[in-house]
Amino acid sequence: MRRSATAARARRLPLPLLLAALAGVPPAAAQPQVDETIGTWRLRCAVDRMTDRAECVLRHRDWVEPPSPGQAGLALEVQNRGGRLVPVVAARDMPLEGAARGILALTGTAQLRFPPNPHFEMPCGLEGRSLVCAPRPGADAARAAEELPGAARVLVRMVGLGTGGGPQTEPAELPLAGTREALARFQRLAPDPPPPPPPPGAEVGELLERLRRLFGN
Repeated sequence: MRRSATAARARRLPLPLLLAALAGVPPAAAQPQVDETIGTWRLRCAVDRMTDRAECVLRHRDWVEPPSPGQAGLALEVQNRGGRLVPVVAARDMPLEGAARGILALTGTAQLRFPPNPHFEMPCGLEGRSLVCAPRPGADAARAAEELPGAARVLVRMVGLGTGGGPQTEPAELPLAGTREALARFQRLAPDPPPPPPPPGAEVGELLERLRRLFGN
């Protein structure tokens, strides 16, 4: 009777928890919820209850450009790109009303520098409904991944339409601390690179239509 009742309870468990139970893993470990500060970085990990897929975001505590009404903020993040942990500038889940961020996604570049090293440029683009400016694959990505862990500060300047500035605008300066520890923790919790960005979808088409109406073309 006891074995039958146990089997019935097991059948009612969600699949991830059932697999965790069979493997002897506590439920909390199967669905990690993390929100912690490491130096100047904030690491957040959460599991989507609909897909059971975990996602981790490692973001600097300070904004490159803070959010404003109808405008998503620009943040310095670390992402796994091609197996390398590299800095990116991102505006997540942009509202379609934020036309300036949309223009930046189509025309903009983020300039990033870890002094005293020379700066490099990160072209911007749309990934889903997020703006992401990332190092070019190859030499720039390798250099960014090498310089990030030991850097004491970073300079970031957005260049292009929709930035509110230009090539001579004073860059944002962000202090960096605890980066090596934050990178190691991030890599342990999110060891696999994310899948390639999806192709532009309906959100991009609607964004372009709004931009077309904005400029009257």
